[in-house]
Amino acid sequence: MARPGPKPQPTAKKKLHGNPGRRPLPENEPEPRVETEIPEAPDFLDELGRNEWDRMASELYPTGVMTVVDRTALEAYCSEYSKWVFATIKIQEDGMTLKSPSGFPMQTPYLQIANKSQAEMRKWLCELGCTPSSRTRVSRVTKDEKKDPLKEFQDKGGRLGLVKKGGGK
Repeated sequence: MARPGPKPQPTAKKKLHGNPGRRPLPENEPEPRVETEIPEAPDFLDELGRNEWDRMASELYPTGVMTVVDRTALEAYCSEYSKWVFATIKIQEDGMTLKSPSGFPMQTPYLQIANKSQAEMRKWLCELGCTPSSRTRVSRVTKDEKKDPLKEFQDKGGRLGLVKKGGGK
């Protein structure tokens, strides 16, 4: 189910702008390794996809938002972008309808390709938390360790009341 309101901004973007909302920044947001340089577009992308990769990667990299795990999301986005542009061009060339074999007008299959490409990509990115904005909704997964009451007590500054050797009191 979709959450109401605008999508949260990535923490890296908030830090870049000085946290304009002055709200506390998430402490448990996953922090994958940031790319050390702008990665090359993958070989399987066509020319449209590669151009979009170059555009998006050059925008994401300087902000520190592009991480190693974002690469797959960016690859998928660029692939879907290419499909969407191709389908949109075909719709512009041929129109949104065509005649069926029986002569009745019907919707062009390219309209469905364009719509599905957009919707599936958006869902995939959000569900997996692979986009910087959706990552603010994901908490780090930690191992459920058994709690040691003595360790907790000592960590909180508690004393056991033991007397040190040669310490008198």
